[in-house]
Order: sequence, then C-alpha cells, then structure tokens
Amino acid sequence: MSRAQLSAVLLCLLAAPVAAQDTQMSFFITSEGLGDGANLGGLEGADAHCQSLAEAVGSQGQTWRAYLSTQVPGGRGISARDRIGDGPWHNAKGELIAQDIDQLHILPNIYTSTALNEKGEQINHRGGPAPVEHDILTGSQVDGTSFPPRVTQDMTCGNWTSNGEGSAMVGHHDRNGGGSVSWNASHPSRGCGAEDLRTTGGNGYFYCFAAD
Repeated sequence: MSRAQLSAVLLCLLAAPVAAQDTQMSFFITSEGLGDGANLGGLEGADAHCQSLAEAVGSQGQTWRAYLSTQVPGGRGISARDRIGDGPWHNAKGELIAQDIDQLHILPNIYTSTALNEKGEQINHRGGPAPVEHDILTGSQVDGTSFPPRVTQDMTCGNWTSNGEGSAMVGHHDRNGGGSVSWNASHPSRGCGAEDLRTTGGNGYFYCFAAD
C-alpha cells in the first residue's frame, strides 16, 4: 500500500462515527417517600413509585425497579440484586454508577455527589443540610442478597408493608456515619414508622434502577 493510500485509510478511520454511549438516567434515589414510613405497598408499590418519579422527569421506555429485598420465614426471599437488570447504570447527570452487577456490589460510584435523586439533586447527607436523610431502605446484605433464614430479625419492615413494628436494613448513600458505611447495608432502622426512620437518619427513601 502506498503512503497516499495509507493516509486515505487513516483519514477514513478517523472520520468514522463513534457509537454514542447511552448515559440516560438509569439510577436514582427517590426524592420523596410514600408518606407511610416503610410501608411501601410491598415491592409492587415501591416499583410503581420508582416508575412514577422517573416518568415525571421525562424517563420513557424504561422499566424501573426498587432496590429492595424481602424475607421468607424458613427460606430465602427475593434479593434486590436480582431485580434490577445487568447495568450499566447512570445517575441523572449521566455519571456512571456501575458498569455491571458485580461492580455495583464491590466498587460502585455511590457517594454524596453521585447518589442523586431523579431530579439530579443531592440527598441530605451527614455534614450537610439538616436533617440528615442518608439512611436508604434496602432490606439487603452487602452483596445485595436477601437475609438467610438464620436471621430472624425483621430486616424488611414486613416485606415493606409495616409502618410500625419491625425494622429495615438501610444503607448510607453518603458512605458516612461511623461503623459500616456501606451504601446498601449499614444498620437496621429503629422501627418502621415515619418518625422511627427520621430519628434513625432517614426519610423513607430507596434506590431505583432501570432494569432494562
């Protein structure tokens, strides 16, 4: 191949269009709870809330799922990690949260500045505006799985139907707060009512992921 022909080939390669990466929002923290503590109407109600909030800011053609696990006495419930698709996921500003399910549970880009609500706003965090609202409902273990039968404590507020007795595992979206600073499994809430969640450091928020 002559020098002129090689130059022509290189020019063609440089001019070839590069496939654009899809960075539309596929992850957010709910900007508001459902107003009844951790009673979200079960997984179905939580999913519907994710879908409604996403569509309110222009999301189209996506199926949204709440990152929540459940418990079954003597068995294993539904795991949050199995509900949310394969990724990748981006926040409302197009920033990559995780490329796939493994990165999400090993080294996710979930911090105060990236764990945004569907409007692209930060959630109240430790060291920021009051009140602190960094407790995000998950009912999950660090790897995103449901709790095994040997864990008899309620970690899902009655599978997201209780606004009174029980507790829910929460994560810290800001990765701050002492002890475990996991984004999805930091500590159980004090109870399932709205005031219980607030005094623990939350407000009934949860994570939403586009599952397709």
